Amino acid sequence: MRHLFLNGPVQNGPFTFTTRPGKAVGIRLAAALNAILGIPPAPHLWNTVTLAGDLRHREADGPTVPRQRFEADLIADKYPAGQFPVGGIMTDTDAEVVSLALEMVENNLRAGTLAISRETVPTCRVCGHMTGTGGHPCKACDSTDTRERSGLHLVAELAKDRPVLDRSDIHASHRQQPKHLQHTAANVAQRLILSRTRDHGIDLSPLGLNRLVLDPRVGIHATVLAAARRHEADTAVMTITENAANHIAAHGQHFREHDGTRLQYALHGHLPYDHTASLQPLHEAYRATQAIKDGFEEWFLPLFSLRTKIATGPDQLPALLKHYMRAQLAKPVAADVAVLEAVQCSVSAGDTDWITNKQALATVMAARAAVSVAVAEI
Repeated sequence: MRHLFLNGPVQNGPFTFTTRPGKAVGIRLAAALNAILGIPPAPHLWNTVTLAGDLRHREADGPTVPRQRFEADLIADKYPAGQFPVGGIMTDTDAEVVSLALEMVENNLRAGTLAISRETVPTCRVCGHMTGTGGHPCKACDSTDTRERSGLHLVAELAKDRPVLDRSDIHASHRQQPKHLQHTAANVAQRLILSRTRDHGIDLSPLGLNRLVLDPRVGIHATVLAAARRHEADTAVMTITENAANHIAAHGQHFREHDGTRLQYALHGHLPYDHTASLQPLHEAYRATQAIKDGFEEWFLPLFSLRTKIATGPDQLPALLKHYMRAQLAKPVAADVAVLEAVQCSVSAGDTDWITNKQALATVMAARAAVSVAVAEI
């Protein structure tokens, strides 16, 4: 398998996909692209290593409910009843992710791109949490009593012979390369501390870094690569917003390739789900069924977000619905094999022009409908 699309791990928090559909864009986009390529459903990926998660766990059941179970229950509640993902879920602390992450860290230590060194970092005197500079209250306990503390940490040196992000790191055609992101992603310190104080995470004590875990921005990359390894993919393509990619790219520089598998970012924009109710008059005019409405919001809009990259405006929704309905009406009885193969080549190359081509979109819709019928008959 050459490409496998995977969502950038969603940060686990107190929301559901029904109340916050925008949180599911990356998941839905990855599923749509994999289906076009004829790839079986991939797992949904989740980021559970967060300070907010530490605090929620402490305030809720604390030690009476193991953290893994606490996070798993919170994730399960995100999905409507009966709609748990066919491909399952994977979190950034699953055993196979931990094993792969530590393997990559050890490889980088041997290569000299990472090091364990004594660093002095701002630390809360009350709870020991690593804090930022500037005298702000500790985010773990709100104390303002901090001190400089020296200890061993995992440190990365950014590569000097290549940029933080180059074209090979972005899954996009040549003319759709995000030059602004490539510039802003490089605006980080040359040395990055990759060990963090968290209650939950990839434990670094096997490396002699007791009570420290791997920076979750690294763990996100390990999660994607672990899912790709499970599916024997050559290239793992992480669906992610530009802002999120800007936040994690430098920390992932030494963790985007392992054992023959390459990780790339596919950038998608935000969608105006809060404004979809305004389309009701158009739905009535087209006599759209619930299935058609769901297809537009949960399938087509995520695909379109791959083309817009930044954000889709509410004022664009009527025109997008019209385009979707025209393709729906033009949907052939059977997908044209040549057109479908051309779309598949575009998906593999990161070209998104097909999304606004009525014939191409109609062909993909026909292929999608045929798969749905086949699944229903099994």
